[in-house]
Amino acid sequence: MKILIVGANGTLGRAVTAELESRHEIVRAGRSSGDVRVDLRDAASVEAMFGQVGELDAVICAAGSVPFKPLADFTEGDYLAGLHDKLLGQVRLVTSGTPRMRDGGSFTLITGILAEQPIVAGACASMVNGAVEAFVRGAAIELPRGLRINAVSPNVLVESMEGYGPFFRGFEPVTAARAALAFSRSVEGRQTGQVYTVW
Repeated sequence: MKILIVGANGTLGRAVTAELESRHEIVRAGRSSGDVRVDLRDAASVEAMFGQVGELDAVICAAGSVPFKPLADFTEGDYLAGLHDKLLGQVRLVTSGTPRMRDGGSFTLITGILAEQPIVAGACASMVNGAVEAFVRGAAIELPRGLRINAVSPNVLVESMEGYGPFFRGFEPVTAARAALAFSRSVEGRQTGQVYTVW
């Protein structure tokens, strides 16, 4: 398969690439590195990326950021930042990518444990992750030509604990390699409308 991985140079993206590259052709995309560049916050950038890469069998997103801060400190702009990046950015991948996907292809998006297990300072992440999961379930029943869509919801990663550890006291982190297996399951399996939890 020809697989586009958005966020391929990030911690999770590198693990997903390592999991799949021995079996498939990988096209790496990122904001500042990769075979092609893309800014998920910009619809024109997403369109331009798909114009460069041509037909695909799968699109994986391992990118998307949200702000972390106490609820009382959030502004509307903070919420919009998370919505435009991790939520609408991934929706753009699906809407722009659908015409470029070969019949039976798949999209695999990224959410996270905070959709179900919130933390202090994580309200925006919980909101965005929950919305991505709802979008996946809704889109799964409407995508044409046998296209599939799933999401992977990992716990905090072992490799990210240095930066995120203070937010995730009491959580048992998972390795990026373990989370990457769920992306393989989504791409190489046949299910759709699923959220694969890696906790």
